[in-house]
Amino acid sequence: MQRRLLVFSLCLMLALSACGKPTADPPPQPEHSIPPVTAAPTPTPEPTPTPYSGPVNPLTGLPIDEAYVNRRPVAIMLNNLKKALPQVGVSQADIIYECLAEGGITRMLGLYQDPSQAGAIGSIRSSRTYYLELALGHDAVYIHAGGSPDAYNKIKAWNVTALDGVNGPYCGTSPNTNLMWRDSDRRKNMGYEHSVITTGETIVQQFASYSFRKDHEEGWHYDMDFAQDGTPAGGVTANTVTVPFSNVKTGVFTYDPEQGLYLVEEYGQPYVDGNTGEQVGVTNVLVLKTKCAVIPGDSYGRITVDLTSGGDGYFACGGQCIDIRWRKDSRTDQFHYTTPDGSPITLGQGRSYVSIVPLDCQVEIQ
Repeated sequence: MQRRLLVFSLCLMLALSACGKPTADPPPQPEHSIPPVTAAPTPTPEPTPTPYSGPVNPLTGLPIDEAYVNRRPVAIMLNNLKKALPQVGVSQADIIYECLAEGGITRMLGLYQDPSQAGAIGSIRSSRTYYLELALGHDAVYIHAGGSPDAYNKIKAWNVTALDGVNGPYCGTSPNTNLMWRDSDRRKNMGYEHSVITTGETIVQQFASYSFRKDHEEGWHYDMDFAQDGTPAGGVTANTVTVPFSNVKTGVFTYDPEQGLYLVEEYGQPYVDGNTGEQVGVTNVLVLKTKCAVIPGDSYGRITVDLTSGGDGYFACGGQCIDIRWRKDSRTDQFHYTTPDGSPITLGQGRSYVSIVPLDCQVEIQ
């Protein structure tokens, strides 16, 4: 009996021990979910732009085909009568020079270092002596259609490489038959004298067969510095530069900060290139003041423009404008531009528009 009680007691103790064993509590849940920690990706470094080291257009500071770096630029006389607008090819000119002609009208000289991409260019008009001086300052090949008696005399006396579409063998009867031709639409709608045009492609093709010197002579250099940002230091705000040449012609240059260009207007309208219908825009605007005078006894009222005495002017780029001094030491020398204290200025990389105006021109800068 006692043996049975002992066994029963042992079994009861084991059962109680098993029932009373504590169970493990579940681990507490965090109040917030913690995202897993992952290693931050190694940032990819921005590539460092490689400075351009290739061939540069001496007239703009921009890249150009190596074949044209030392090539003589082409200087083309451009008509600017309102009746003859729109001009074509002007947006592709590296430099546009504008001067007075007779009666308060102006004409332009478009300078092209590489004309091959310019498309149609014109209309081409007659020469004046001071435009010869502009072309000579660049050692350029000069294209014109006619000229004043003095211009013809100076072409011969100064040994200018001049290709004439009126009194020379350079004007054909239809497109691409010669260096120049009279466009039938312009001849019909604008008049015979406003119809001479060429193309950049034609210039390249025709020049290949001509015997004149195509490249600059050894040692020739266009002495001009360019910077990616040519905004002059210490300037005044120049959102608009208004240049009244005469009571006939006023040029207006309005800065567009999005493009970084001055958009050109004349005759109260945008100055457009007839090839594209787009308004002409330039990086640099220069205004040069000088003596302009009517030639005594000239029945057409032709004028002289003094390009070798130097003088004052303005330079606008990047929405800022400064006073400058300019000089051209001889008819064959190039223009030199400095600040009033004599430091050379630096132009912005891009195209330039140079307005050559009378001394009493009231330029407005706003």
